[in-house]
Amino acid sequence: MTGLRIGLVAGESSGDLLGAALIARLRERVPDAEFVGVGGPRMRAAGCDSLADAEQLAVMGLFEVLVHLPRLWRLRRRLVRYFTDHPPDVFIGIDAPDFNLGLEQQLKRIGIATLHWVSPSVWAWRRYRLRHIQRSVDKMLTLFPFETEFYREQGVPAEYVGHPLADDIAGDQSAPAARSRLGLDTDCRYVALLPGSRRSEVERLLPVFLHSALRCAEVLPEVRWLVPVAMPSLRPVCETIVQQAIFSGLRIDLVEDQSRSVMAAAEAVLLASGTATLECLLVGRPMVVAYRMNPLSYALVRRMLKVPYVSLPNNLLGRYQVPEYLQREANPETLSGELLTLLQQPERAAQQVQPFAAVQRDLRRNAAARVADIVLETINARHAN
Repeated sequence: MTGLRIGLVAGESSGDLLGAALIARLRERVPDAEFVGVGGPRMRAAGCDSLADAEQLAVMGLFEVLVHLPRLWRLRRRLVRYFTDHPPDVFIGIDAPDFNLGLEQQLKRIGIATLHWVSPSVWAWRRYRLRHIQRSVDKMLTLFPFETEFYREQGVPAEYVGHPLADDIAGDQSAPAARSRLGLDTDCRYVALLPGSRRSEVERLLPVFLHSALRCAEVLPEVRWLVPVAMPSLRPVCETIVQQAIFSGLRIDLVEDQSRSVMAAAEAVLLASGTATLECLLVGRPMVVAYRMNPLSYALVRRMLKVPYVSLPNNLLGRYQVPEYLQREANPETLSGELLTLLQQPERAAQQVQPFAAVQRDLRRNAAARVADIVLETINARHAN
């Protein structure tokens, strides 16, 4: 198979990682394949001709997105025109469902095969999107086994491919090894703070996390605080917050990206709800999950939520294994109390992480390679017809 042209659109940092892994697996099978669409630095480095940066899609919240809608609609129209004029053999939307599903629907309408990798959480909320998904994708590629069962019950073609993070996180994830990779003092105590990969998340959560760190430092002044910066554009935002006078007594290290190593280097992790919670589970670190969003967005989300938990570890395990706090409950007093419990009671930390290894085994399926197989199977089936 030669001369393939593959369209991809990935949203934010996690989608960029998936897209880069998929490009690498496809190049092993079809070295001269062309890739074009929207990607971040990893996808561009892997050989994707990017028509826009993935960071443009990193918009969170139901009301926060409103101000960005004109720009996002212009970008979608531009991509529809481009792929109409230069049709790919297959289009893969990676995450970013609010943007990608609308794009996929228009591309499918003109006869382009569409796959979507990373299911939106329709099993958890906004189930009305199922009809939109049916009109938009030829197949949904899911990260978790329960998602595939849900889609098939709704008449949507779906296939479980496993989670690439479970494939990717292997080898020595010990704290000494991670600290060595990061050039950190192996004898210090570290806690990781991950406020998210979007500007709005960082602006809302990092001050709360640092105030939580201040409370912890009153009890454990020897602890150092690691903050991975998810994207280069977020560094000035993080620096502005960290350099506030009130936080001057904290020993804070900003680390460029490398969130996985930062979590592995830590005794405990305070982080925003999202994909990072799964990554933390896979490196086997105890965590406290928190999230804050626009109050109006949150009110709507709570009305539509169909599952009892918001964090992936709790949903995967089907129980309240990891403490999670939202909105006003995500406050320095509560978060610092949970962190101090993990730092001062090792048996509680060990109890939390005990079931994590079994989840990793279930999710490890060589996902990027399986998606590459499905991409080529889809193209072959179209050509055969």
